Amino acid sequence: MISVVTGASGFVGSHLVDLLLKEGHTVRTITRKSSSMKWLEEKNIENYSCGLDDKNNLREVLTDADCLFHVAGVVKAKTKSDYYAGNVTTTKNLLDVLIEINSQIKRVVVISSQTACGPSLNGVVCTEETPPHPISTYGKSKLAQEELAKTYSNKLPITIVRPPAVYGERDTEIFLVFKTYKQGLMTLIGFAKKEVSLIHVQDLVEGIYLSSIKSEAVGKTYFISSKKYYNWKQISSVIGEAFGQNAFELKIPHTIVYTIAAIAQFFSIFSSKAATFNLEKARDFVQSAWTCDISKAERELGFHPKVSIEEGIKRTIDWYTEQKWL
Repeated sequence: MISVVTGASGFVGSHLVDLLLKEGHTVRTITRKSSSMKWLEEKNIENYSCGLDDKNNLREVLTDADCLFHVAGVVKAKTKSDYYAGNVTTTKNLLDVLIEINSQIKRVVVISSQTACGPSLNGVVCTEETPPHPISTYGKSKLAQEELAKTYSNKLPITIVRPPAVYGERDTEIFLVFKTYKQGLMTLIGFAKKEVSLIHVQDLVEGIYLSSIKSEAVGKTYFISSKKYYNWKQISSVIGEAFGQNAFELKIPHTIVYTIAAIAQFFSIFSSKAATFNLEKARDFVQSAWTCDISKAERELGFHPKVSIEEGIKRTIDWYTEQKWL
């Protein structure tokens, strides 16, 4: 099997590369010239640093591929057009090239996001049948990516995967929660319990792989997540157990969250980089629940998460410590 992975130098992509190599695949990766190759060094892969805009090189990469895993995407940007260019236009480039030179490919797996569906409304957990209601530009661009992919489903065997928040070794985003906790502080948004679905990266890439080998997955969308839902008080407790220490839990009112976001967004105007925290991200944070149901993936893919939150957080913290990130 020849598998192509976009976004292979990143957190999820590099773990997926590891799994595919373990399964005996020939792995081709697509990265940008500016991408760090830290997680791909000394691995038996064929790397193409052409990015996703160079159709000539994409033809070479995809010509005889059996499977395409499209993991790459833009999670933060300064403008709406940047989100759509990074999440929709690049997807169109890949699918157009496949139609042109390799329409017989066995599977195309597009990695979307729970944000394409939106938060859980009125206490109702999101399923694949929930009408999409994204609340951020990022989420709207990921929904547009899904809708674009579906227009090719009569010509290509496409499966869409929607992960929630992902944590684990090599992550740099949720890492900030662990770093702050180690320094003695755990911030909780608002005063009501907020529930989230979480998944360790090992379970996510297993689910992605299953979605690529099950014939019944063609033309379908799946949430790949934990079976359980967690509130941040529970997550704080598990982190404390793993560290062997407690942190002061600071509850921040929603108004303060929005104020901090507004300030960060204002100062980002003077930077060439997009703000990590802004008003849209604040709106994500104050939602009462970001939960999703994995019954469909369990039933049709045989997906069952194996890494408990206790094991996953302990492994992640141990890895951060070994890497001297903590």
